[in-house]
Amino acid sequence: MNDLRAERLQVMLSPDELAALDDFRFKHRMPTRAAAVRELLKFGLAAAGVDAAAGVKSSSFGVFGRGPDGHTQEDPENSTGT
Repeated sequence: MNDLRAERLQVMLSPDELAALDDFRFKHRMPTRAAAVRELLKFGLAAAGVDAAAGVKSSSFGVFGRGPDGHTQEDPENSTGT
């Protein structure tokens, strides 16, 4: 397995969402649903103004702050807002 894709993400879809994903996949001749999902994520991130290819890390999108020991929950009263 590719070390860059060592994490699994499970997503539950409605029948309509799955049909839309499969339609996209087959229209664009993509080999797998996973490839189609990655392409759609890339489009969505680009539409949101995020260049995922420019070294943006997934930790930049976390709900909690990330410290040297991994994710740590920030104290909202002591937050600097940065």
